[in-house]
Amino acid sequence: MSSEAPKAPENGQDQSQAPAWQPPRLEKQVATRASPQLEKILEDGHGRIYARSVKGKFDNIRILMIYFTQIIFYGLPWLQWNGRQAVLFDLGARKFYLFGMVLWPQDVIYLTVLLIISAYALFLFTAIAGRLFCGYACPQSVYTKIMMWIERKVEGDRVQRIRLDEQPWNFKKFRIKFTKHSLWILFSLWTGFTFIGYFAPIRELPGHFMALTLGPWQWFWFWLYSGATLSFAGFLRESICRYACPYARFQSAMVDDDTFVVSYDYVRGEPRGPRSKKVDHKEKGLGDCINCSLCVQVCPTGIDIREGLQYMCIGCGACADVCNQVMEKMGYEQDLIRYTSGRAISERLTQAEARKRMFRPRVLIYISLLVIVTGVLIFSMLTRDTLKMNIIRDRGLLGREVAGGLIENVYRLQLVNTAEEPVTIQISAEGIANILIKRADNGKDMFVLPPASTEQIPVVVQIPYDSGLANGMHPITIRAQSVSEDNRKSMASDTSNFYVPN
Repeated sequence: MSSEAPKAPENGQDQSQAPAWQPPRLEKQVATRASPQLEKILEDGHGRIYARSVKGKFDNIRILMIYFTQIIFYGLPWLQWNGRQAVLFDLGARKFYLFGMVLWPQDVIYLTVLLIISAYALFLFTAIAGRLFCGYACPQSVYTKIMMWIERKVEGDRVQRIRLDEQPWNFKKFRIKFTKHSLWILFSLWTGFTFIGYFAPIRELPGHFMALTLGPWQWFWFWLYSGATLSFAGFLRESICRYACPYARFQSAMVDDDTFVVSYDYVRGEPRGPRSKKVDHKEKGLGDCINCSLCVQVCPTGIDIREGLQYMCIGCGACADVCNQVMEKMGYEQDLIRYTSGRAISERLTQAEARKRMFRPRVLIYISLLVIVTGVLIFSMLTRDTLKMNIIRDRGLLGREVAGGLIENVYRLQLVNTAEEPVTIQISAEGIANILIKRADNGKDMFVLPPASTEQIPVVVQIPYDSGLANGMHPITIRAQSVSEDNRKSMASDTSNFYVPN
């Protein structure tokens, strides 16, 4: 895909008859030739991108998002709640702690719904503003930005880094490169340490690290996440966004002409060309773009936004920031590159008019589904029972006659208390007249279940021998009712069969 600027009309040519400039489009290629996009990718694939630093509105937003996301990521495992880690996915104990909530494997439905919500949110954000997540919240973009900040502090900005890489190796170059990579490695190791701190008590991890007593899976994930952070954000960088990220490939199915994306206003900008600030570019037949190429130099993926929307664009807005600086110096109107829709540029809509078209039927459907599913999840989690029970029948002893003219069956009740406080449990049974139930070990029908615990309680169920029931199986229901210290009640029940022997 060519990046050359279209030529201005010749002197004396009727500009009204000149063909209007259009953004480059992907044309169908003959089978024996690669597309221009593929040719450009192959051409650029061997070169390194030296992104230039830029300051501006969108860069400030990215920095704020970095602070916001990383304070949460690095700080959340250290937060305490009721004397324990506030967020801990304890796979060994099969418990997930989320502040005041304890989730068990039986609660996997909540994880499923959460993934559905994430998918709907991704569809919604993409339909509204393209790869908004990629530019501001994606871990790849966030960590790349952090690595590039370290690189600029150690090696300097774009020109200094290019000169450093071109010069032969000497002690100064070795010292600078060693410092940069050492900081990269330390940051990556701290990131890997924090990651496993979500799956093991993080306050105990430093001691295990010093004593080298981490478990095999903990060592595996520590080195994997640390290595991924170093390689993806430090070395591969834009290659992940351009070649490996699947989101870049399927976003085109969710983006239409009313989606707000980083766009170059070709109607204003073309024909592009260099000029002096004192020159009246309108008289010369030039557009507002001075062809300075700064928008390409600041792009973290190395694309030219003037060629139109490309799947490699992560929507970070760096090109918009630097272009606004150039427009200010030239005395031109700002926002030659801006977040807007393709329709707004082609039909010359105002930003307000373009925003009205943003909320089209597909976006409203995504919002409705997102609100409904999120509401259902929140309601379900707030009203869920903190007590769960399953009946496990003792298959080695189906039924027997005991003293007192009773028939007895033995069961095990698997009880789960998901509350953060101990609860008193009272068990009962129904389904057969004069049925009795009690613990097998102490003969009582009440006991205390510890907080956030699961226990198997042996119980016996008895009925009178002269109850008149036929031999065989008879359905019964066993209930467990809890009363916590704040008088909140919860009930769980399960069904089983009572066996009457011959």
